[in-house]
Amino acid sequence: MALKPEPTAPFHSVQYALRVLESVSKHGNGVTDAQISRETGLPTGHLASLLLTLRREGYVEQVSDGAYVIGASLLLLDSGATRRRALEDRLQLTLSELRDSVGAAVYLSRYVDGEVSVTQVADGPLTPAVNEWVDFRASAHASAVGKCLLAQLDHDGRRDHISRHRTARLTSRTITDEKILFSQLDAQAATVPVLDLQEYAVGTVCAAVPLTAGSAAGCLALSLPIEDAHRLRSAAETLSRRAAPVLLSLAL
Repeated sequence: MALKPEPTAPFHSVQYALRVLESVSKHGNGVTDAQISRETGLPTGHLASLLLTLRREGYVEQVSDGAYVIGASLLLLDSGATRRRALEDRLQLTLSELRDSVGAAVYLSRYVDGEVSVTQVADGPLTPAVNEWVDFRASAHASAVGKCLLAQLDHDGRRDHISRHRTARLTSRTITDEKILFSQLDAQAATVPVLDLQEYAVGTVCAAVPLTAGSAAGCLALSLPIEDAHRLRSAAETLSRRAAPVLLSLAL
């Protein structure tokens, strides 16, 4: 709904702010000030001061490419399905920015009700996701995501998982011996990324870092084609450094 600016009336200022928030809320991946201006009818000069106020109060945020997304203050006003959808959109945007930063497909995973669950993925034409040729729930022993989640469980939790999902050999590099697998998981430092060097799929390398919000085990991971394996270490380090915004999005 386009409006003509009448800045002298406080009521109209509130009305403009609501129209701006409606515009931003419609675009989960972000919207430019020019697009907001077109959708609301507000001149960019008047819109700039309004956006500054909304940013200062936490109702909108400006992301790295200059686009605007809904902010934490607005999210906290909502509840139910709308709030969940807004949080998912916000998190997806964070993952997409991380994907572009590391130059690899990025995955958010959790261990829920005894199963590995990849909840969100950010990939693209230049950063394709790994081909899930074996269900991730059945291949925790071989994937970086799965091993990172299993490493956060206690011994009984791991044994329970392995009793339900046998350690099948997926490639020549897959660890199938339970004792060796558990020994490696015990030795895995929380500050060091978990690696998958073609253990899940030939032609793909992966890295994962723990990411726990609340009591559930979680992780953030990336995958690269084997020809980009030389970038895995630096990409994993960037993934670890940039995990904080993802954790913040999960905590909201």
